[in-house]
Amino acid sequence: MQKLRLLLLPFSLLYWFAVKIRNLLFDINVLRSFEFDLPTICVGNITVGGTGKTPHTDYLISLLKNNYKTALLSRGYGRKTKGFRIVEQSSLAVEVGDEPLQLKLKHPDVACAVHEDRLNGVVEVMGSFPETEVVVLDDAFQHRWIKAGLNILMVDYNRPVYADFFLPAGNLRDSISEIKRANIVIVSKCPDNLTTHEQKLIAKRLKIKQNQDIYFTSVSYGKPKAVFSNYEDCKFNPNETIFALSGIANPKPFIHQLEKNYKLVGKKTFADHHNFTVKEILSIFEVTSNDVKLVTTEKDAARIRGLNLPSDVKSRIYYLPLEVYFINNNENRFNSQILNYVGENKPNSNLYQE
Repeated sequence: MQKLRLLLLPFSLLYWFAVKIRNLLFDINVLRSFEFDLPTICVGNITVGGTGKTPHTDYLISLLKNNYKTALLSRGYGRKTKGFRIVEQSSLAVEVGDEPLQLKLKHPDVACAVHEDRLNGVVEVMGSFPETEVVVLDDAFQHRWIKAGLNILMVDYNRPVYADFFLPAGNLRDSISEIKRANIVIVSKCPDNLTTHEQKLIAKRLKIKQNQDIYFTSVSYGKPKAVFSNYEDCKFNPNETIFALSGIANPKPFIHQLEKNYKLVGKKTFADHHNFTVKEILSIFEVTSNDVKLVTTEKDAARIRGLNLPSDVKSRIYYLPLEVYFINNNENRFNSQILNYVGENKPNSNLYQE
């Protein structure tokens, strides 16, 4: 692995140079960012792979939708369509992407759309949903054509960016110096026993400024729920025999959670955003007994829902829900910061150039 990284370092230097030049052009206004006259909140990262954006976006939407007309705009990674599309509960993951569909299924009352061009995407959202009071931009930190009013940057505790390399030798897709553009930094997937001393050390290594806020979060898992809505949830006991299926960037915490609470008889992992086929799902049930239930992740469930599976198979497929929580009980401070930002920036739906 180390030899491979060394071989890829020249390509990483080229990538670093291209990113630096692009950021410089935006910084000196050769390339222009645009800003909207309504609250826009970006949830993004500077690395590839899972940093916990989706559960944090879920948390953010849950917070906002009870107070403001909220819209979500995503690129719709992994979809096989182009341009602007409104996400419906009846949409397929191949049409709109698994993460936007997952969030729409969880928040049917929230406007949700996808567009690879975030700038035009916001314009389309405002035209399609004129009552919108705040737009949440999923994974738009590098999309500098639009300047979000509030930038939330996600950093994985287990993959510190200050010890990483640029692509392809490492996981960085932007310079760690760009952390300075974030209003809020969230260090995700932290252990419960993270000490105050370690938190301060991480903040120092990330070079958090006085005008920035940093939060530390972790995740908790709920009880498995039925993937297909016309089937009832059942109570899982500790002796429940299950088969784990995942297609996410880092399945280890998910699988560990299942191993800890149930009898795991098998597991199968695929690459992130993998489009499951009927054949792949059926092959699992062909080699397991009738009492085994298949448990997948919430993101994978959004893709599996679109498959035309037999009824007896559908009734045995579940997903494991998860939600974020703030270490040090800082959720009230975070919530107030978000709601105050939105409340102080009343929408007038006018676009202007920065």
